[in-house]
Amino acid sequence: MKKYMVPYLGLALLFVLVLSACASAAPAEAAEPVADVAVPDEYAGLTNPLEGDSDAIEAGKVVYETNCVSCHGETGLGDGPAGASLSPKPGNLQEVAANDTVDRIYWRVSEGGMMEPFNSSMPAWKGVLSEDERWQVVSFVKTLK
Repeated sequence: MKKYMVPYLGLALLFVLVLSACASAAPAEAAEPVADVAVPDEYAGLTNPLEGDSDAIEAGKVVYETNCVSCHGETGLGDGPAGASLSPKPGNLQEVAANDTVDRIYWRVSEGGMMEPFNSSMPAWKGVLSEDERWQVVSFVKTLK
């Protein structure tokens, strides 16, 4: 009987090690609001060409579920499973939707947050998502308010 338990004990130990590696030693801090940072000229004043388009919102939901939900969570509160170990924590997109302009949201989706003053783990999506996909996700995020 003992020799049959060894693989199970090894798997249990491996499982515990993986879980401990994913856990954060201390709770991650929430991101500091940086709404006073000016939108770069490249993005300033842009308007969403897909605003109000229900098909674009649905497509944006698919993009969000595929790329964003793991950190920002199902409802955009920044409570996704992958975001739990990040510092700073992912932004609350319900607040972003209510308070930020579309040019600012499009900028952040496009350029991410790895630069000053944000210093977050959010990747830049402009090399991954097309311009339309980025506007679609902006359209969806604006519905989260």
